[in-house]
Amino acid sequence: MGWGVAAALLANVLYSGGFVLEKRALAALPEVTVRRPARLLRLVIGSPLWIGGALALAAGFAAQLVVYRTLPVAAAQGLFVSGLVLLVLLSSRLLGERTSARERYALGAVLLALLMVVLSLRESGAGADTVGRQAPYPLILLVCVPSLAAGVWLYASAERSARHRHRLPSTGVEYGVAVGLLYGVSSLAIKGVSGRLTGDGVGGSAAALLASPYPYLLLFTGVFGLVMSQAALQRCRASLIVPVCTTVSCVFTAVLGTLSFGEQLPDEPLRLGLRLAGTVLAVGVLLAMPKHDPAPGPPRPTAAKELTRP
Repeated sequence: MGWGVAAALLANVLYSGGFVLEKRALAALPEVTVRRPARLLRLVIGSPLWIGGALALAAGFAAQLVVYRTLPVAAAQGLFVSGLVLLVLLSSRLLGERTSARERYALGAVLLALLMVVLSLRESGAGADTVGRQAPYPLILLVCVPSLAAGVWLYASAERSARHRHRLPSTGVEYGVAVGLLYGVSSLAIKGVSGRLTGDGVGGSAAALLASPYPYLLLFTGVFGLVMSQAALQRCRASLIVPVCTTVSCVFTAVLGTLSFGEQLPDEPLRLGLRLAGTVLAVGVLLAMPKHDPAPGPPRPTAAKELTRP
């Protein structure tokens, strides 16, 4: 399991760096919107900085394949959440984004949830964690299709609300939840792909993959996730929208992935309590995050006005 932990930490670095690069690239581009996806794709593909971020994210997905072959789904998600701390640090240093005290406390709670999950792992001996390889296709579709529909509907609802003139500035929580559902489905698909990479050779593995729903789920989440995430990332703080997206994706994958792939939770009460408490804490952090940024205050008087005498 050591290789799996190392791959998860590497994926965190790649994801955090990729999102920050994409955010910097988007800040220099004209406004993008999901209502004009072709224009959005044309603009981002023309940015070398954005291409670098996209390549980093793609490498992170590749690292996930190693993680899912060596670690249980629930444990892997706990490790992926640790990347939020690095993301916030990079966002502060490279993007100039500031986090509130409430958000910093939330990140501290995320680290505590990570520690709980890591302590719940057991590599060998009685009660060792098992790694599932296969899941029934009808069950995967039953889980994924409604989740995809819910993510697209929630994003569209957030877009409609954002067009109201007098609405407070959104922190991006709604966008993060919507994209997180899509990325959660993507994580389940990557888990399924990892189980299809057998020793039957390239031809045998490719045939097994094409006969499964996983490549088609990845295609859908890749296209829609790209368009939705870039529009949201441009208008919201990366230091908040990405943690929300990651939390939703991790909790979704940990709970439904464990059930779908038949991975059993720890038998020992202490390890079971740590893993469940870590999951509940992550959900609580998501619910506690502010939904709106503070409204901008009144403009300060200029120096000329301050010096004017009655």
